Amino acid sequence: MRSRIANREYHIFIAIPSEEPPASGYPVIYVLDANSVFGTMVEAVRVQGRRPDKTGVVPAIIIGIGYPTESPFHPSRFYDLTLPGTEVELPVGPNGEALNESGGAEDFQSFIENELKPEMERDFQIDRSRQAIFGHSLGGLFVLHTLFTSPDSYQVYIAGSPSIHWGGSVLMEEEKNFAASTAQKQQNKRLLIGVGELEAGHSSGMQEKAKELAERLTNVKDSGLHVEFREFADEGHISVLPILVSRAVRFASICH
Repeated sequence: MRSRIANREYHIFIAIPSEEPPASGYPVIYVLDANSVFGTMVEAVRVQGRRPDKTGVVPAIIIGIGYPTESPFHPSRFYDLTLPGTEVELPVGPNGEALNESGGAEDFQSFIENELKPEMERDFQIDRSRQAIFGHSLGGLFVLHTLFTSPDSYQVYIAGSPSIHWGGSVLMEEEKNFAASTAQKQQNKRLLIGVGELEAGHSSGMQEKAKELAERLTNVKDSGLHVEFREFADEGHISVLPILVSRAVRFASICH
């Protein structure tokens, strides 16, 4: 698909369960950086979804948003997943200039909501009351940005090793506005933040910031937001992905 909003090209991965859909349609999980984790997510749902009574996982449509590349990650993610008005440490070229654009999260969010979702909902039987989004690293940052600025977009938010340090004061302000709004309106949303144990002590403070955020959101009174923080033993920033995906598909299945 090519986004009309930002004229950017995406490779959309789609997996449909073999089981018959419920009368209301299938739950759906939208997966960011799909070139890296789509297969892992699909297999986790396919295998565990065979016995929901044992695993807690129900069959779901998986929709991955990736890029036209064979690489697990594409430079376009630096634009799509970062917030406008923030300073990010992008790779630089020989002349010292950033090799990639940044700050396109609002365009990317609009593409998903106004272009991708409507097409998926026309083509497939999707239960709009059971939508989840999964992102890791910069994708985790984008998941938090979406929760704070557009909480009704999904019922379940999964942020793995979120790059909160790249969100800066912009994300902090979004969090404050979200907390203030939830005090007046129950959101009935679920948020899973997962990190690897071996991420502790990194100069970015990624793991520590994620835990502090989870604690702050847990303490927002009468928000209707269920927050779960998980630290996975002996896992680092990338190795955490398979175990995080396994936990995520169970977490997403409890959204109804």
